[in-house]
Amino acid sequence: MGHIPQSPTAGLTLERFAPALEEALKPSLEYDVDRWLYVPNHYGEYRYILGTRGKNPLICIGINPSTAAPDHLDNTLKSVERIALANGFDSFIMFNVYPQRATRPQDMERECNAALHAQNMEAFEYICGLSAHPTVWAAWGAVIEQRPYLKDCVREMIAIGQNHGARWVKAGPVSKKGHPHHPLYLKKDTPVEPFDLPGYLDTLE
Repeated sequence: MGHIPQSPTAGLTLERFAPALEEALKPSLEYDVDRWLYVPNHYGEYRYILGTRGKNPLICIGINPSTAAPDHLDNTLKSVERIALANGFDSFIMFNVYPQRATRPQDMERECNAALHAQNMEAFEYICGLSAHPTVWAAWGAVIEQRPYLKDCVREMIAIGQNHGARWVKAGPVSKKGHPHHPLYLKKDTPVEPFDLPGYLDTLE
């Protein structure tokens, strides 16, 4: 079953990233915290991070989360994990340009919640700092065209990544407009390759 947003995120009580991370690092009866990183550590209307723990994670960037949770990965997340392991990474982290849950991207809110976005960027800063030279996989497909604010969110992510010496990659062919391929229909051994993200963003209208 998919997730349909119940209300604009601006009307919700915002869980800030730092305290949500602190809670996510505590033992849980719901899942193994030594294996999973899940922030916030419960199902809700938005998600900052979902991934496995390791010293060399592949950070995959989608547009927005759907229903996946620890031990309950959807097909996209299963593909992300397979490709990460096939490319020599010991773990994966699923991050998103915008953290609002919506199985259908067209259900995302029309206006960016600046406060929620700011916490999402704190989360990106955190995961980029988990390794000395983070590898970030652009994997949002043409869905970036769904909302104008998504491109601005990505530009902010680029700046954060640059501060951490991030290496941007793609997997599979790009679309006619240059959009990076979504993970879902990639072969499990698809190699990751360099991706010129700043150059790509310059082509977006």
